[in-house]
Amino acid sequence: MANAGFQALLFDLGGVLVEFDGIAPLLILSGAALTAEDARRFWRTSASVRRFETGRCAPEEFAAGAVAELNLPIAPDVFLQHFLTWDRGPMEGALTLLDSLRPHFLLACLSNNNGLHWRRLRDQMGLAGRFHRYYLSHEIGVMKPDREAFDYVVRDLRIDPDRILFLDDNPECVDAAHALGVTARCARGVGEVSSTLSSLGVAV
Repeated sequence: MANAGFQALLFDLGGVLVEFDGIAPLLILSGAALTAEDARRFWRTSASVRRFETGRCAPEEFAAGAVAELNLPIAPDVFLQHFLTWDRGPMEGALTLLDSLRPHFLLACLSNNNGLHWRRLRDQMGLAGRFHRYYLSHEIGVMKPDREAFDYVVRDLRIDPDRILFLDDNPECVDAAHALGVTARCARGVGEVSSTLSSLGVAV
């Protein structure tokens, strides 16, 4: 398999290889009081999300914070039950793609994630053993697009940044990786991942 000079392939999960929908369900839970932009802003800027996804609070504290921030007309435990279902597992073709790449590259993921969703993805949805390295925000204590997250990965991989290819669906994260010298591209879904890899000379 051609590698185009890359030694490591670094993937975001949600929106790239894994289906996550945190927008439409929030609109429903709010009784249409929230807009789609309100929901997107919540995941980007919420203090409760940041604490939870950097491992600094328990699920119950996160749920209580989210309900208060969004002024949702439901109890925190009900919110948490819904939240668990929003990470829906690998997209069609994602596991096959990873299995085809794994013998030829060091595969890693860098994901803003939490213990609840990650345990389901790992133990029930087939992501265990698919990557050589897992960089999960709730475990490493930092999250994208903060530079510290990318610094952490580059230091741990011990690979020159220009030999790392990073794929994410968020332009801010792609820009942050670029600033560190990592080759980075936006890709949303397995089809775009495959076509992006091919365009960069990585045969899939």
